[in-house]
Amino acid sequence: MKLSPVTIEKRVETLDIMRGFALLGIFIANMLHFHSPYLYYDAFTWFTAPGEIQTYKWIDIFVEASFYPIFAMLFGYGLNMQYEKAIANRSPFASVASKRMGILLVFGLLHALFIWYGDVLFTYAVMGFIIIGLVRVPAKWLVPIAAVLYIVPTTLLYLVTKFLPNMDGYANIQQIELSVSAYAMGTYSEIFMFRLFEWLLYGLTSTFMGIFIVLPIIMIGVALSKWKVVERAKELKGRIAVVTIATLVLGIWIKSLPYIGKPTTDVVLLQDMYGGIILATGYVGIIMLLCTIPVFRAVFRPIAKVGRMSLTTYITQSIVATTIFYAYGFGLYGKVDLATGTWIAVGVFALQVIFAELWLSKFQQGPLEWLWRKGTKNFGE
Repeated sequence: MKLSPVTIEKRVETLDIMRGFALLGIFIANMLHFHSPYLYYDAFTWFTAPGEIQTYKWIDIFVEASFYPIFAMLFGYGLNMQYEKAIANRSPFASVASKRMGILLVFGLLHALFIWYGDVLFTYAVMGFIIIGLVRVPAKWLVPIAAVLYIVPTTLLYLVTKFLPNMDGYANIQQIELSVSAYAMGTYSEIFMFRLFEWLLYGLTSTFMGIFIVLPIIMIGVALSKWKVVERAKELKGRIAVVTIATLVLGIWIKSLPYIGKPTTDVVLLQDMYGGIILATGYVGIIMLLCTIPVFRAVFRPIAKVGRMSLTTYITQSIVATTIFYAYGFGLYGKVDLATGTWIAVGVFALQVIFAELWLSKFQQGPLEWLWRKGTKNFGE
């Protein structure tokens, strides 16, 4: 089977625009980890300057945990599109998709070990193998299964956290010092060892937890693809508008709970695990509705081009950010404030938009997308 890249005419531009905006949101959220030991302190009390408090509040409510669900949903949407294309062409799907997931797994492992511990590609690849077996399940069954898989463990965890002591003011000073020592002042080998420790502790744990967090969202994406929700956005405009307004209001309210009351452990979990995905639904609805307007699609077509080469964009964000902040680059780890780090993310993304525009004017795929396809072909596509 020869899986050639989808031609521009056959691509659903709305999906690429969504990917582009998701990559920007993910980068802004990830930037907290790139430039500071964010894992090891309570962000609600760590920032004391008024400007930093407001910047963090903005990121926490409108960005944190609200863009990775979009990307996970799109991952499932795309996998089902590939499955339906294979069925239409009477070609095998599972074998080729498995090779693609295997190569994505390698990309993720290399990214995690040699660039940044916060990699998600490894997790996506593992979830992708599971989806290959689930993609044949009808949409009407995928949605309730995904809902149960997400809601039951998340609710149990929420109930447990209600009885845990509040982490207000928490800061692991030893780990903060080790993080700064490695990333800001260490040699590459020292950075590698500390990054390996963080990935083994947090990255692999996230992969396991992904079965209950990421996998259900990917399954929802598969179901939405089967129903052709994005392609039928004009037809479904009224329903999408109702869902969008409801999820935006509810999502922003839940995401604001730590600032309305106290940021206790259970409230923060509720904020991220429920508020994040609900607000993400609202963002998806906004983009779908706006993309029914030709002028909007024309204006944001450069964002779509970043989305077309999402693998390249994601990896290069890590390369650029770690070069800026780690000791083997400019060594700015722990030395920039929150607003500066956020604007760096926006600036780098703007350069990526320009790069994508130039690259795709000459080539049909991003460089890593080409390598991914080439690798699949060499494994007997």
